[in-house]
Amino acid sequence: MKKTSIIVNAILAIAVIVLYVLHFCDSGRGGYAPGAINASDSSSVAAEGSIVYIQIDSLVNKYDMFHELRLEFEQKAKSADDDLTKRGRSFEREAKDFQEKVQKGLITRSQAEELQMKLQQKQQDLQQYAEKLRVDMTEEETVMLRRIYDAVLTYLTEYNTTRNYSLILSTSGTTNAVMQGHPSLNITHDVLKGLNDSYVKTKK
Repeated sequence: MKKTSIIVNAILAIAVIVLYVLHFCDSGRGGYAPGAINASDSSSVAAEGSIVYIQIDSLVNKYDMFHELRLEFEQKAKSADDDLTKRGRSFEREAKDFQEKVQKGLITRSQAEELQMKLQQKQQDLQQYAEKLRVDMTEEETVMLRRIYDAVLTYLTEYNTTRNYSLILSTSGTTNAVMQGHPSLNITHDVLKGLNDSYVKTKK
């Protein structure tokens, strides 16, 4: 099973939903000037009541929790893939061995029919196992995304109780609500630091 994960894109979408749930309106689309939206350029804290913005892609890509959970998921996916590959190769060897015996006349017709039925059942079992793995890994990924969602939601709720921003916009490489913004209104670095600090505390 070769599963191409879309974790990053899914998390970006979830992060945008987080902002919406918190009543932070995400509206409009368009490009943005990279030089004007750089988290490291923020040199001052935005005043209460400000309209600020977060670079969601940068936030997620540098979030420690995301990296650790993604690594865990990739390891599980690889283990599942290796196991399925091993079972598939075993089935192929049995099928090849069966064909050779039939071609060489090394088994009776009755034996051939019996072996063929067994191989068909094994093939069906293998297909069902592959589908189960696909469902299980999809569920694993969904749970991971929910954990990221919950962590971001919890932190942002607490974060804005002390900042009192009027509006928090989100921007990313594909979904932009900020065309131009002063660096002091970019709170990505501040939020990221808080998220990572909070995550470190949960591991103690």
